[in-house]
Amino acid sequence: MVWIQKWRNNRLFSPFVIELLIIMFVVEFVKGALLLTILPVYMKTTLGASAFIIGWTLAAQYIGDNVLRTPVGWIIDKLGYRTTMLTGVLLTFVSVILIATTSQYIWMIVGCALLGFGTAPLWPCVITGTTEVAGDDGKATIMSVVYMAWLSGVGLGPVAINFFVGENNYSTAFRLLIGCMTVVVIVALMLPRKNGVVRTDGEGRVEKALVSNHAAAPLWNRITTYLSEVRRSMSVSPLLFPAMFLQTFALGILTPILTLYAKEVLMLTSFQYSMFLIAGGAVTVIFLVPMGKLVDRLGIRPFLVAGFMLSASALLLFTFAKSMMMLYALVAVLGAGYAFIIPSWNALIASAIPPEKRGAVWGFFLTIEGLGMIIGPIVSGKIWDVYGYHAPFLMSGLVLILLLVLQMFISIPKKGMVR
Repeated sequence: MVWIQKWRNNRLFSPFVIELLIIMFVVEFVKGALLLTILPVYMKTTLGASAFIIGWTLAAQYIGDNVLRTPVGWIIDKLGYRTTMLTGVLLTFVSVILIATTSQYIWMIVGCALLGFGTAPLWPCVITGTTEVAGDDGKATIMSVVYMAWLSGVGLGPVAINFFVGENNYSTAFRLLIGCMTVVVIVALMLPRKNGVVRTDGEGRVEKALVSNHAAAPLWNRITTYLSEVRRSMSVSPLLFPAMFLQTFALGILTPILTLYAKEVLMLTSFQYSMFLIAGGAVTVIFLVPMGKLVDRLGIRPFLVAGFMLSASALLLFTFAKSMMMLYALVAVLGAGYAFIIPSWNALIASAIPPEKRGAVWGFFLTIEGLGMIIGPIVSGKIWDVYGYHAPFLMSGLVLILLLVLQMFISIPKKGMVR
């Protein structure tokens, strides 16, 4: 049938893309279950750890993840997807086993650091590989699909694992996570071989290209030469770099205080808070792919403007809402705003990346964005203590307004290719 042939020819359903999306979903499922549900309660109730120890344990994961993203991008360009991703998922596998079997704080911290190192290749590999396959006309659509896999894993992990924990039955939960990582290792073995990188030709057909090898030169010289080539090959507005930081900084501000605001200010039950998260997350997931297709068809700018305006408005009004219906409406507006922002913003970034240096530049860009997720929560906690619960939401909204203005000065051609 015609529709079956179209499905087979669709690059979004190529085995390579599906393998990357499976890895993304399952790893984020495992990481979300560990970091958001299991570790904070397990370390507090079973191991008797202090909040300070728990904080450092969770921080070790994100720091390990972020600091390796730029070098991981370089490794992808040189060694290909299988070697890079397989190394990462094996480290993640080891980290889950270590966390599941140890009762000492230091090994918990080591396990979370290994989890960070292991997940570092995830985003550079997935984004690099999927955007290569999608081609220039499908960047926003493929980024929407990637974010759907990410959001689904992050959202389902913490919720689903509760059914296996039960009354502090952590052994069953850990066995499930180890089983999930076994599946991920098997899928990673199916990725392209060490000396091949997936590329797309001008018509979007997937083909294999050999990675160049300059082994004769010293390693440090090869790295510095490579990064110099990356810098010269990028034609991007300098404003894009602070904009990338601010975009994740605005999100990072909300990360530590959402639960605090829900529990201490709104006095929500766990069920009510879950409904809030579902309301915003479901709207985002439902609209991601349609918005991605519209971005590819109509261009980036209109969706960036609409997304920043919707999200900023919701955040600025959020702490002043007086009724539950208004709060639900604002959460839905915020979710819709991010459904506009995610595909258009990532299409803008993808358009700024030279195809021949895709892995290294994505790793570099993700490192900049990761800094926002590290600094945002630190700033958020401080201004909450000093200025009260309104301040973090107002700051996040004002940062998005600043981004709304800033993106006006970043040149974006109609089809999304940065000049």
